[in-house]
Amino acid sequence: MAKRFAVYKGLQKPLIFKGFKGKFIYWGVGSLLLGLVAGSVTMALINMYAGVLVLIGIIAGGLIYTFNKQKGGLHDKARSAGIYIHQATLKKSKIS
Repeated sequence: MAKRFAVYKGLQKPLIFKGFKGKFIYWGVGSLLLGLVAGSVTMALINMYAGVLVLIGIIAGGLIYTFNKQKGGLHDKARSAGIYIHQATLKKSKIS
């Protein structure tokens, strides 16, 4: 008689970190990094206070955008409400 072993298939749930789930964790980290880079470049080129405003604006805006996109679901798809009719444009080929 063959031995039977339990197979671990994972939790089958998305990873959650600080309220962000799955792919939105990467979106949040991306907005943090973009804010840091843009803020530091602005601080170096223009002004320290302008750089701080850019830093806070990009980070806050990116995290708010990510949080709002997350409300649509992890696998959000565009849903069109219209009716679309696709014309069949088939032509006879002249293969002899």
